[in-house]
Amino acid sequence: MDVIVERVGALDVHKAQVTACVRVPGERGARAPHLAEFKTTVRGLLALRDWLAAPRVTQVAMEATGEFWKPVWAVLEDDFELLLVNARHVKQVPGRKTDVSDAAWLCQLAEAGLLRASFVPPKPIRALRQLTRYRKAQIAERQREANRLHKALEDTGIKLDCVATDILGVSGRAMLDALVSGTTDPEVLAELARGKLRKKLPALKEALEGRFDSLHALLVGSILAHLDFLDEQIDRLSDAIEQQLRPFAPAVELLRSIPGVERRTAQVIIAEIGTDMSVFPTAGHLASWAGQCPGNHQSAGKRRSGRTRKGSKWLNQALKEASMAALRTNDSYLQALYRRKKSRLGHGRALGAVKHSIICACWHMLTTGELYTDLGGDYYARRDPERQTRRLIAQLERLGHTVTLQEATAA
Repeated sequence: MDVIVERVGALDVHKAQVTACVRVPGERGARAPHLAEFKTTVRGLLALRDWLAAPRVTQVAMEATGEFWKPVWAVLEDDFELLLVNARHVKQVPGRKTDVSDAAWLCQLAEAGLLRASFVPPKPIRALRQLTRYRKAQIAERQREANRLHKALEDTGIKLDCVATDILGVSGRAMLDALVSGTTDPEVLAELARGKLRKKLPALKEALEGRFDSLHALLVGSILAHLDFLDEQIDRLSDAIEQQLRPFAPAVELLRSIPGVERRTAQVIIAEIGTDMSVFPTAGHLASWAGQCPGNHQSAGKRRSGRTRKGSKWLNQALKEASMAALRTNDSYLQALYRRKKSRLGHGRALGAVKHSIICACWHMLTTGELYTDLGGDYYARRDPERQTRRLIAQLERLGHTVTLQEATAA
């Protein structure tokens, strides 16, 4: 293989150790690999940095599992051009699988310029990504804890959730706190209702009759305390995210102009893809990286259904939430797109088309700085009115009607 990178290093990163390989010009033009192992402690990684700097390495490629690459990247990113590569793209020859051979093979591929680097956002975006992902995990934990509360109340025979829309609202929380404090009289508990819920006092009194004992008080009290803690954590994380997002506030406002994309969703999208779209040559490249387009599966001249590749699960969840919200935005292009696709492809693929449209819109908006322009719910009818007319005529004829068209006269 031709040498593209003259002084190159490669790392096979694991939790406790890093196997490193360097290939640089030697005597008489020979290029032999030099191998070493280092611990992943800070002292070990600093020794690795010095070992790579000694032969004046310019580019370092690494492949790792999970999060193990992050501390190595943090130590080396200021001194070398780093490439994080997908392990699936650089598989070792079967039967010769060792950490040493992995590092040597990776180094050989890197010097030939055959590696494709994964997208690693800059430091501010990586810090933002940590915050948004942890907040999402805390929100999911809060939902699980709320589900446990519903199960605990079901065991007591209390049917508060059958009358109150939100048992963790102001009225519901006051009743639950009273139950934990030892008040079990339905009449007293029902009087804690506020607002519109007071119209349901007879139903509340019936629903609040149950077998709420000291064991249930302990269980429900612990769940409520955990919910309060999670709410506090989510608020703290949201404040930290807002602080981290100040330099990217215009980008957040841009994305919020897309139907279905609210502030939290826009924050997650920025944290996952960043704001510099030059790393993705086209909107299609971004959609492919995000796992929001069909895969390619063509063989023997036949094109088969390609499975969508895996992307960031955090970005996918944010796009899914935005798409579900967009479906409820009347007279919007995204709603029209979903309805058009659903009739042929079903809900899942139609939703995928909406997610693809949103992520492509994000690329264009972050590239140009322009707000989202909705094409309208009648876009497909306006795009090809003759086709729409033929479709509607055929639909009426299938119902047994005879259709005669007449040109509309101007008023």
